[in-house]
Amino acid sequence: MVSQGSSLSLLEALSSDFLACKICLEQLRTPKTLPCLHTYCQDCLAQLAEGGHVRCPECRETVPVPPAGVAAFKTNFFVNGLLDLVKARACGDLRAGKPACALCPLVGGTSAGGPATARCLDCADDLCQACADGHRCTRQTHTHRVVDLVGYRAGWYDEEARERQAAQCPQHPGEALRFLCQPCSQLLCRECRLGPHLDHPCLPLAEAVRARRPGLEELLAGVDSNLVELEAARMVEKEALARLREQAARVGTQVEEAAERVLRTLLAQKQEVLGQLRAHVEAAEEAARERLAELEGHEQVARAAAAFAHRVLSLGREAEILSLEGAIAQRLRQLQGCPWTPGPAPCLLPQLELHPGLLDKNCHLLWLSFEAQQSQVDSGKDGAGAPGDSEVQSQTEGVAKAERQNGVQPQGRDGAQTPKEDRAQTPREDGAQTPEKDRAQMPQEEGGGQHQKGGMSNKKRKFKGRFKSISREPSPAPGPNLEGSGLLPRPIFSCSFPTRMPGDKRSPRITGLCPFGPREILVADEQNRALKRFSLNGDYKGTVPVPEGCSPCSVAALQGAVAFSAGARLYLISSNGEVQWRRALSLSQASHAVAALPSGDRVAVSVAGHVEVYNMEGSLATRFIPGGKANRGLRALVFLTTSPQGNFVGSDWQQNSVVVCDGLGQVIGEYRGPGLHGCQPGSVSVDKKGYIFLTLREVNKVVILDPKGSLIGDFLTAYHGLEKPRVTTMVDGRYLVVSLSNGTIHVFRVRSPDS
Repeated sequence: MVSQGSSLSLLEALSSDFLACKICLEQLRTPKTLPCLHTYCQDCLAQLAEGGHVRCPECRETVPVPPAGVAAFKTNFFVNGLLDLVKARACGDLRAGKPACALCPLVGGTSAGGPATARCLDCADDLCQACADGHRCTRQTHTHRVVDLVGYRAGWYDEEARERQAAQCPQHPGEALRFLCQPCSQLLCRECRLGPHLDHPCLPLAEAVRARRPGLEELLAGVDSNLVELEAARMVEKEALARLREQAARVGTQVEEAAERVLRTLLAQKQEVLGQLRAHVEAAEEAARERLAELEGHEQVARAAAAFAHRVLSLGREAEILSLEGAIAQRLRQLQGCPWTPGPAPCLLPQLELHPGLLDKNCHLLWLSFEAQQSQVDSGKDGAGAPGDSEVQSQTEGVAKAERQNGVQPQGRDGAQTPKEDRAQTPREDGAQTPEKDRAQMPQEEGGGQHQKGGMSNKKRKFKGRFKSISREPSPAPGPNLEGSGLLPRPIFSCSFPTRMPGDKRSPRITGLCPFGPREILVADEQNRALKRFSLNGDYKGTVPVPEGCSPCSVAALQGAVAFSAGARLYLISSNGEVQWRRALSLSQASHAVAALPSGDRVAVSVAGHVEVYNMEGSLATRFIPGGKANRGLRALVFLTTSPQGNFVGSDWQQNSVVVCDGLGQVIGEYRGPGLHGCQPGSVSVDKKGYIFLTLREVNKVVILDPKGSLIGDFLTAYHGLEKPRVTTMVDGRYLVVSLSNGTIHVFRVRSPDS
């Protein structure tokens, strides 16, 4: 029950839960000790026994039940002794009345003794003053320790009482255990000693303890040494995990920056190509206009001459035709001899040429390198150095095997690339050949992205790898909505902190988050029925009291008040917990999302597919269905938030989409594309520029959408420490707060492209 490294005093053992059964949470009754040294009530163990085995509720170790049943487990005499001391102190509690003398009825024959004022620690009896004086004067009891009863009840003599207390034999009541049978390793009283153990070598308890204590102390010292090593290894493991998370966040930021550089370069090339296209079209149009003007002039002259000749031939008399015949013939021959119809003008049609890598889905502009960490435990020992090649080799072989399965050509063990003559025509995964000159023009990642011709150190290996896995593919590439919006926001890790507080009876289950005052957040812990206040640095600021029996689900902060949903009700309370009003909601929805409007004087709540907006007095201000009445019964907004621009953003589990609408319910945009990875859309938050941050719990991601609901790309992933993200909120328009399923909160600063 007590860890082997602890040193509880007797008073601490009596006042702590050391004497409480971890199964029934009551004081131990008939304590039995399992081989794992955890102690429980005999009846509780009997209820846990199943199939001849008992599984320890604390360490989860499975132990066989003896053939005689759980009663055959070792009795914990140490706990029994402490329980006897506790019972002796409790049975005569002064608050329940004055205890009576235990000897007066035996000596005087009275039915009740006088008031007790002392206690004999050897006999464990309460004595009146007269019996206490006589107790000190008899031959058999003059060595007994008689102490003041008040001091005994106060615990002043607990240690001394323990020393004089004798363990009682479970087979012979009233007999103290005095001997140890060496062959049977069983404690005996005098009656047991004269019984079946008469011929066995036995030792008095004190002598047996002196003989066996050194062996136990030696074993205990070994375990204490192991505990020190385990503690050191645990700290090293925690430090390694912290370094991994820190490095993952740093690499994630580098990936975002590298992607931004690639996007910036790509956008610049786009503008350059579009400029060239415009210049070419303008020049071609100018040349075409000049040629058209010249052709139109020639056409007009020829048409006029032909019209005159037609009139003369059709309307003229013989003399008139013959008189003009020479002039007409000369003009017509002149017009026939002019090169009026030149050859077709040279018109160069533009064609877009793309780099082959852009069309190859297996082309990677980014890849990871893995560096083996040196164990701090080994580094502190003599002769310890960097990890051996065997560990790195196993890691290398594992990654190379995975790459071969994905069709990627692995590198050599020393990090060198394949020979140049073998790389002259490197086969791509689609079967095409990539010329050497084309590969030389492919973009390289800054800071080590280029392939090195020489070998690499044994400590650092580089592997070309995908960021995606089979079940967690990256989000689709950003669309044309990037143009004109600047580059993407990116996360800067700020801090991380737990939300479980000392008074919590259960692990936190965070179902709601909202800003609460300057640089503060309000956390709805449904499991512990609490609204907790934290600063953005993780400092606990107390709670906002909630009505008795309420389990807050979603929460929003208004002007001097807090709105939250609990069950099928919407509450508005003051900051000190006073209920201002409550409203009944539809029972057709399991939970109701709550969001404050930007004005801070109204609250919106999702109810059975539509949105209801209430003012501070609790009156219904407006009600609408996203997309109008035609969508009645076709919406189920599980998460809801508002944007600084006054729009509503919700996660619709009925349509499996993210919908953006204005205050009248007119849909501005809706996304239900492959960027959801087949998941139900989760919590939504909006920054000051209107970017939407959507949580995808199943794939450990937060993706970003533009203000109209079009997917842009990933914002947070598992590389940022996300593990089953639950709900989010935006504080001051630039801090994204993310809660995880284990009750931990991560805070990220949203860095704008122009900051």
